[in-house]
Amino acid sequence: MKKIIALLVLTTITFSGFAQDDTEETSKSNIQEYTPSKLLKKGQWDIKFFNSIYTQTESTNERSKSVTIPRQTFFTNTTEVYTGVSNNSRINVGLIFQVRSNTFGGAGALDVFKFEDNANARFGLTTIAPSIRVQPFASVPNFSFTSSVYLPIFKDKANAPYLDKRSVFWETKFFYDKTFGSNKWQVFTEADLGFNFGKKRVNENNIDISSLDFNNGERFANNSLFVPLSVFLSYFPSSKTTVFANTKQAFLIDLGNDFSQNSTSLGFGGKYQLTDVLNVEASFDKFVRGNNFQGLGQTFSLGLRALF
Repeated sequence: MKKIIALLVLTTITFSGFAQDDTEETSKSNIQEYTPSKLLKKGQWDIKFFNSIYTQTESTNERSKSVTIPRQTFFTNTTEVYTGVSNNSRINVGLIFQVRSNTFGGAGALDVFKFEDNANARFGLTTIAPSIRVQPFASVPNFSFTSSVYLPIFKDKANAPYLDKRSVFWETKFFYDKTFGSNKWQVFTEADLGFNFGKKRVNENNIDISSLDFNNGERFANNSLFVPLSVFLSYFPSSKTTVFANTKQAFLIDLGNDFSQNSTSLGFGGKYQLTDVLNVEASFDKFVRGNNFQGLGQTFSLGLRALF
């Protein structure tokens, strides 16, 4: 755990060092202007590399009671590429890729960076998602939505641990933000609707082994609706720097797969504008409650964004 925190701090300091010569403050930086609610102008590009490590030694059981488990760690790299395509800056299109590496059985949290495939570890390129961003109302420029279809591109594998959801996942995110206090404060809200499509999970004994269709745990979310609701409060000590606190309540609602969950998490983080193009983000989140096999771990995240 301490190693992960130290890695995030070291990387942030390293990135910040690249920007020491860029000392001139602007009236409004990208981290203030280009929130997820704000769309790109035609011909602009937005590229984001977001890395997160979720690690847990505690989970709820079938009675939603907290139990201790051997450490499990899940690393996710999400790469998002968007560009503006409309003259009125109200439509963006993009593509999302996700790479995952997971470890089980008590392995150290940083062992996910070994990118191994064995009885207690698995990694691979898991999903690709075409995506569109729309700002539907010209009179409300700080409201938009992003709709993406995540297609699982990894295959079933014999005797393999969990890698990712095998559902086709259609997710629409709704964003709204409000800046106040002489541009020093900002409230950002997000509400998502995500539909998981796929075959109903069945007992493993009924699966045809010859079809390799037996990664049963990867189908836990099939036929369900995922609804996370998030609120962020940001403070800008300067135009290039922001710190924020956030909370999220998430629901996995059963639509025919006989499985549901919900959870609550709290977090904090910060962003720094390195150059006119680059900014860096680091954050921490902790799951403080959950039910029905919900992990009660923490997430450490580090992202780098280029906007030009």
